[in-house]
Amino acid sequence: MSSEKKGFRKYLGLTFLIGFGFFTMGLMDILYDTYLPIFLGNYISKNWIVGSLMTLDNLLAVFLIPFVSLWSDNTRTRIGRRMPFIIVLLPLTAVCFALVPYAARDSLVSLLLVVFGLNLFKQGVRGPVVALMPDTIPGEFRSEANGVINTMGALGAIISTLGLARLMGLDMVLPVLGSTKNAIPFPIAGLFVILAVILLFSFVREKSHDDSSKEEKVPLIKSLKAVAGEKDKSALWILLSLFFWFLGYQGILPFIGKFSVEVLHSSSSNASLPASAVAIAQLIFAIPSGYVAHRLGRRKAIRTSLIVLSVILAVGAFISSPMAEVLGTAGRFYALLGIMFVYGIFWITIITNSFPMLWQMASFGTIGVYTGLYYTFSQTAAITSPPLTGALIDLVGYPGIFVFATLCMLVAWFFMGKVKKGEAGEAAAGQAS
Repeated sequence: MSSEKKGFRKYLGLTFLIGFGFFTMGLMDILYDTYLPIFLGNYISKNWIVGSLMTLDNLLAVFLIPFVSLWSDNTRTRIGRRMPFIIVLLPLTAVCFALVPYAARDSLVSLLLVVFGLNLFKQGVRGPVVALMPDTIPGEFRSEANGVINTMGALGAIISTLGLARLMGLDMVLPVLGSTKNAIPFPIAGLFVILAVILLFSFVREKSHDDSSKEEKVPLIKSLKAVAGEKDKSALWILLSLFFWFLGYQGILPFIGKFSVEVLHSSSSNASLPASAVAIAQLIFAIPSGYVAHRLGRRKAIRTSLIVLSVILAVGAFISSPMAEVLGTAGRFYALLGIMFVYGIFWITIITNSFPMLWQMASFGTIGVYTGLYYTFSQTAAITSPPLTGALIDLVGYPGIFVFATLCMLVAWFFMGKVKKGEAGEAAAGQAS
């Protein structure tokens, strides 16, 4: 084990730099998921409609991430195959993100147009950002590396929730930006994204692809057929598992801030605190979860986490029900924060280790394709879930989304039991040299 840690240590600095791409996603995603439903709620009263509109980013992701990931697989430039997409699309993402609250003040149409542009650019760049890590880190160290970059994503989320979101209540008038109330965190986050792009471009050097004839370039359709046609269906079982755990996760995520405001009567600046509890747990446990899985096995770590999440979500159903009113509003809010913190520990264990299991089954030429498949299944779940859980809230109240998520985690646990490949000790087809 010590030799393995020493082996990864030489990639640690590079991995942290690559993590700035994930930092931008963590920074934006939490603000987006917490406050966009509130902005939409100013125009729309039905939760199922709000939930449906929240799937726009996921709908675009299903089509854009596999396409752009494959495009970047086959791109050859002086600055690499992922970097051209990053330096163009991330700055455009930053500009659109900064405009979201100002568009929300104008009209629903303005808000939807800006959100469409934001998600077009953000989902387009997500695949190249994610694929940058397995391009440069050998397969046996990708759980540890994924822990590092998820730590960077969690750091972005914490800055977003504990820092920027606290400024939502700041009320002053600035040149150009105008009133800062319920708006200023978004342009500040956009500025952070621009700075992260500068750091990535300045310090991360992709592997040279001058001798491209030696690399395998596999068309998307051929890769999909290969995954479905393999005698060992481990990749397919992982994809089905992640579909269900994201189905549960994405059903709760868009409504947790709205729940805090509407039921627990928290302020807009505190609405992001449950998401912050998840992010803090991820920051603390992302790197250790990679090392734990290296010792125990990725599959075992993921299945154990799914069982714990099922229990935690069942407790969440109680906290969100009228029976928990005996705890008082403040007591329920603090209980929710505790639940979300524990949730974050085991959620990050799943995320840290599931991606490397897929990459372990890929060749160097198909890393982008497998990245695309991961997002195709996860984003399909994200499209399906919010309208369903929004309708559940309208029908039975907020406890319904926690029960739904509990069942999803149990189904994911069942499918993960069928996975036989993807452990760190195996010969990695996609290992970078």
